[in-house]
Amino acid sequence: MSTTTARTVASIANLKDYIDQEVQVNGWLYNKRSSGKIQFPILRDGSGTVQGVVVKKEVDEATWDAVSSLTQESSVKVWGKVRADDRAASGVELAITGCEPVHVVTEEYPISHKEHGVDFLMTNRHLWLRTPRQTAILRVRHTIEKAFRDFFDLRGYTLVDSPFLTPAACEGTSTLFEIDYFGDPAYLTQSGQLYLEAAAMAVGKAYCFGPTFRAEKSKTRRHLMEFWMLEAEHAYVELAGNLEIQEQMLEYVVQTVLAKHRDDLEKVIERDVSKLENVKAPFPRVTYDDAIKILEEAGQPVPWGEDFGAPHETLLGEKYDRPVFITHYPASIKAFYMKPDPNRPEVVLCADCIAPEGYGEIIGGSQRIDDLAMLETKMKEHDIPPGPLEWYVDLRRYGSVPHSGFGIGLERTVAWICGLDHVRETIPFARMLTRIYP
Repeated sequence: MSTTTARTVASIANLKDYIDQEVQVNGWLYNKRSSGKIQFPILRDGSGTVQGVVVKKEVDEATWDAVSSLTQESSVKVWGKVRADDRAASGVELAITGCEPVHVVTEEYPISHKEHGVDFLMTNRHLWLRTPRQTAILRVRHTIEKAFRDFFDLRGYTLVDSPFLTPAACEGTSTLFEIDYFGDPAYLTQSGQLYLEAAAMAVGKAYCFGPTFRAEKSKTRRHLMEFWMLEAEHAYVELAGNLEIQEQMLEYVVQTVLAKHRDDLEKVIERDVSKLENVKAPFPRVTYDDAIKILEEAGQPVPWGEDFGAPHETLLGEKYDRPVFITHYPASIKAFYMKPDPNRPEVVLCADCIAPEGYGEIIGGSQRIDDLAMLETKMKEHDIPPGPLEWYVDLRRYGSVPHSGFGIGLERTVAWICGLDHVRETIPFARMLTRIYP
């Protein structure tokens, strides 16, 4: 029963590398079944699951009793020989010869192997995370985050951490979480963009990656109160170049996930990966005007000058086998810092990237206003007080250049790549309109 003997400790994900070798696995009991004098404990360790086989006549009594004592989610160390098994999802099984329980769960585990309601699972999110589907989603999320960083790091961008506490709004005040900052009002950040523009004027190409907060009273499957966003800003890059960077980034991220997590996607999450294999640059570009025509022809008319809702984005996204850029939205429905089209000032040099399969907007970006007088005029039109943003206006006084950038929501991207019904499963602990526990 003692584990003092030196053994090779292997992760379940790597057991295929140890066929016909003795290894130790440290993990938890996910499930167990027995057939007379054979026990089949299913073990998990965070990297995957594997079925163990314990034959009573081939182990000592202590080992048999130790395996018998294990209950759901008991923590345990087991060791034995790895055997190839084409019938198993992992391709292997573990012929267990030794077992050391670490902590045997004596209470009934709250999440049994049956269907549970979403509210119950979200209340027990700290335990729901342990299930194979949820750990697979977490692994995919990790790879998406790393792929984002790798994409920009390999292209000479500098990671610049923007503040979480800000004195002013980036995109209006209606969705801000206000806090008291030693007697003065401050806000949880909606976006790091304005600070990132300052960084781009210093280092040329910059990105930030962190949590953002929107006090939107929305209960849709696409919205969270706290979500993670990657934002990039580049000096001397105009709208066309900005779109090329976005599509290259998405292709890189999706193809990286497919290369590393095809099994997680297909076998655990049950995602149709053929829908992702088409995510290759270039992506289609459709102007707002043409999108209005498409919607009208499809029987979902939108008056010119109004923004698109979820049904409209879904319809537009479903026309293509990869993401699509909707460009040149009306200036009246976009942020003050977006540059008007010189040839048509009622629209701005912007684009929303719409994911296919009904996942809607995942990226918003634009070319920024680089002219001082124009920026000041737009701020007045949007009733934005200049005081808290005087530093931002300074960027147009001292060495202003054409520049652009974008932000991509991590949770919506995870939902799309994994094919999830709701963003609540894309983040370890979701903050929703009616949920801040656990």
